[in-house]
Amino acid sequence: MKIAIVVQRYGEEVNGGAEQMARWLAEHLLCLANVDVITTCAIDYNTWEDIYPSGESEVNGVRIHRFRVDAPRVSSMDAKTLAIRYQEHTISAEIEWVKDQGPYSSAMLSFIGDSYERYDFFVFVTYLYAPTFFGLPLVSDKAILIPTAHEEWTIELPVFRAFFQLPELLVYLTEPEMNHVHRVTGNEQVPGVVVGVGINTPEDISAARFREKYGVEGEFLIYVGRIDEAKNVPELLEYFARFQEGYGRDLKLVLLGKPHFALPQRADILPLGFVSEQDKFDGLQAATALVVPSKYESLSMVVLEAWKVRTPVLVNGRCAVLKHQCRKSNGGLYYHTYDEFALTLQKLLKNPEMRQKMGRQGENFVNSNYDWAIIIAKFRAIFETLSGR
Repeated sequence: MKIAIVVQRYGEEVNGGAEQMARWLAEHLLCLANVDVITTCAIDYNTWEDIYPSGESEVNGVRIHRFRVDAPRVSSMDAKTLAIRYQEHTISAEIEWVKDQGPYSSAMLSFIGDSYERYDFFVFVTYLYAPTFFGLPLVSDKAILIPTAHEEWTIELPVFRAFFQLPELLVYLTEPEMNHVHRVTGNEQVPGVVVGVGINTPEDISAARFREKYGVEGEFLIYVGRIDEAKNVPELLEYFARFQEGYGRDLKLVLLGKPHFALPQRADILPLGFVSEQDKFDGLQAATALVVPSKYESLSMVVLEAWKVRTPVLVNGRCAVLKHQCRKSNGGLYYHTYDEFALTLQKLLKNPEMRQKMGRQGENFVNSNYDWAIIIAKFRAIFETLSGR
């Protein structure tokens, strides 16, 4: 069997949840099929500038087909997005907006169309970007879509409602994601299944190594991911500062990821930048708790990673997926307001036994639902079912 995974950017240097999931999935599906990845030469989603060389290459046994982007993202994109979101417009304007936000590669789309007979299935990762939006219709009767859909305004655009009717099958990461897509797009008649994703962990994880390397002492919360407004990080920084002023605890907030705005200069906020996977897991194990302020997630992989090292989580309850994960696993607490943030954080800090229990429950939840053997078995069933039609 030959499988093509289509994703907007791909590589070990790429920092993004959907892209990381695509890479892990490609590598694990090698036990079932020959796997190729069709992607662009871009690394940065803000510019889509060509960084990787075009052509064929190989990463961890997966063959990569990279294509140049027709044009980088234009500086006027923010204004165009505001117009699409808040002003009356046509369907053609929405299509043009998807193309402009990119990464649009005419060579990549030609390759997808020309490769129809070459692959048994095309797995498209994330609905929002141009490679999926323009590529999936070219091979729709062989297309599996992993939408990674959030409770965000873009999915409510009419052009995406029509798009979600096209795939042969949709693979959802969580039940709340599936329910949200059904509710917004009305695509209940399109076959779909909740699968999730497996988690890769280093063999040797050491909290002490993280503390020694970065000089972090005492209790700390850890945030992992993009440090930008879209992930609701400014609210986290505000809540943390208010908590420190109100409760005066010897607590720090460690930030792992690339900042996209100026961070406050405080001794109790430690931005460590982009770190290796090893350092990330060491930090997760060392942390008192992982905090996830995002309001929009289809699945939080870093929550699963924290649970793999028995670290409890504190998440934004306004995100249905995060709240669902906590309630299903009993691996963490959630908040909706600052007052709830302060109370739940106080509870975590004062109860080490409860933290340990939550960490163990989170680990059990991940092992029972997100082990790679379970995920691959589900994909095997998907491919066999679709092949038998």
